[in-house]
Amino acid sequence: MRPYVEELAKAAGDTAISCYPNAGLPNPMSDTGFDETPEVTGRLMKEFAASGFLNIAGGCCGTTPAHIAAIAQNVSAYKPRACGHKFFSALVDA
Repeated sequence: MRPYVEELAKAAGDTAISCYPNAGLPNPMSDTGFDETPEVTGRLMKEFAASGFLNIAGGCCGTTPAHIAAIAQNVSAYKPRACGHKFFSALVDA
């Protein structure tokens, strides 16, 4: 997924980038339907955030509250990608 997120971040200009990965590939034999652990998902998202690719991070299919917690913990040390958006700050200032 990294090469795609990286290319998108390069091409997006001042548009925000979000990444909501699945917890790996589907596996009907897994308890959650996906095999990727929260630690792996968090580590991968940390790499994207550390590289300056992301504005918004989350999780999709197969992610559990533990996955989201791992993502939050791993990306929180990094600033969002610089893109010029103020997001909701204009609403707060109004």
